[in-house]
Amino acid sequence: MKVVIAGLFIVVSIVTFVSLQCSAKATAQSSVAASPYLIERVANNEWLLIDVRSPQEFADGHIPGAVNMPHDSINDYIADLEGHKDKPIIIYCRSGRRAQLAMKVLQDMDFSEVMHLEGDMLGWSAAGLTIDRM
Repeated sequence: MKVVIAGLFIVVSIVTFVSLQCSAKATAQSSVAASPYLIERVANNEWLLIDVRSPQEFADGHIPGAVNMPHDSINDYIADLEGHKDKPIIIYCRSGRRAQLAMKVLQDMDFSEVMHLEGDMLGWSAAGLTIDRM
């Protein structure tokens, strides 16, 4: 009886461990830190960086390499984004709310690597990182 209980405990432990590993893998890349490394990946066309603020906010200052796709019309850009379904897409706004809304739309449309820029534009500016202006 002790052997059966010990065996059952081991099986449950293994299943729990594997389950936690799979969950961690799925959420490990939900955000990206603000850094010059981000600009490098965008410049090399490895990542797509989307600014979901208004066109005026974008013109006033944005992260180099970012494309402007306002959150309230993100559905209008789905066809343009089809080539990025399985590639990293990083989304940001001023403080996070609009980015989360746009991320949800893309995730619901089966985009697999949609991530959020930690700190959004406020964090980027506070870190003293490069900003392009139009």
